[in-house]
Amino acid sequence: MIIWLASYPKSGNTWIRSFISSLLFHKSESFNLKILSNIPQFPLRSHFHNLVKNDEIDDLNKVSSCWIKSQQIINLDNKIKFFKTHHTLCKINGSIFTNYENSLGVIYIVRDPRNVISSIKYHFSKDNYIEAKNFLFSENKLLGKKFDETSPNKNKDMFTPIASWKTHYNSWKNFKKNYLLIKYENLISNPNEEFKKISEFLSKLMDIKIQDDKIMMAIENNTFENLKKIEEKDGFAEAIKDLKTGKTKNFFNLGPKNNWQEKLDIEIKQSIEEKFEIEMKELGYL
Repeated sequence: MIIWLASYPKSGNTWIRSFISSLLFHKSESFNLKILSNIPQFPLRSHFHNLVKNDEIDDLNKVSSCWIKSQQIINLDNKIKFFKTHHTLCKINGSIFTNYENSLGVIYIVRDPRNVISSIKYHFSKDNYIEAKNFLFSENKLLGKKFDETSPNKNKDMFTPIASWKTHYNSWKNFKKNYLLIKYENLISNPNEEFKKISEFLSKLMDIKIQDDKIMMAIENNTFENLKKIEEKDGFAEAIKDLKTGKTKNFFNLGPKNNWQEKLDIEIKQSIEEKFEIEMKELGYL
């Protein structure tokens, strides 16, 4: 059964993924970012091997018809596993992204869209906040690239529907089986409480006992400052390259220092608040 770590891009998914990896899979004395491989991404092209032909792998109609089948294959070993995803919990031609038969639960990570937009601008090399806002607002937004047989990532990146920030949040909110909402801002302001909340959720879901000292060690390993320091020292395989310069960007960039009040002009701020007013009020952002 799958436990999903779901979020809109640049909302703290990798941070939670690193904490859970440290909590459940860390065995050695030193901590490094390679441990995140214990929680891979879904979907990858490799998940649809023998289900969708290479010349149809970019066709969402074909892929969506195999979402559930691919997860059934993943779950054949009857073990609990984790997947990171930025996918909306959507339907295409009646085919839903996942279901309760294949999913044990979800941890959904949400972040104030006024701060998400700055990270979108940086991470996806947008020229300005107008472009980043269009990304955030687009209901037809996809991540991923077209299939390229010669690419070293040919079995990895594939088209992933993410829609707009609000549609993404609302889609996973409808997942009623073992749903835990984590706000990025609470991880910043009260990390001990939030990370312990995640630990308790996993303990009940997986029917395991997680010792307090293990939780505290995972919290210490996963301060944003420590993750940034590890990346600067050892690099991070999931860091991306700037589309203009070709240079690798830091994945762990501003984190807690990303403050929309210092970055956004009044017009961008107001347009985000107007577009996402209902959801932002619901989450306490307004």
